[in-house]
Amino acid sequence: MLWVTSWASFKCPLFGVPHSVAIHPWFIATLFDAYWGFVTFYIWVAYKETRWVSKISWLLAILTLGNIAMSVFCLIELFSIKSKDSISSILLLRKQGISYTALILAILGTSVTLYAAYLIN
Repeated sequence: MLWVTSWASFKCPLFGVPHSVAIHPWFIATLFDAYWGFVTFYIWVAYKETRWVSKISWLLAILTLGNIAMSVFCLIELFSIKSKDSISSILLLRKQGISYTALILAILGTSVTLYAAYLIN
């Protein structure tokens, strides 16, 4: 994901998609499909996180970095379980404290998006 995202960024700026592509029905349908998936995944994240700072940070990270942020969240969850824990601990156990990973990803994703928007203008 990181490779293909970097490759695409060097080939075409984030907001430099040609107008004919941006208004194509399949482009629009694909964006809706992706972002509905992001929102669905985020509902689980919002349930798991107990702090508003973490909830908002994960939302920004997921909306700006997409599957990259979602993969990071899943890997954190998977590596946090112990061998005696059940699968339900991944799905249902709520987190305490602030997720600094979410903060870093939110800042990174927002910065990249704002920089891409700046380059277009």
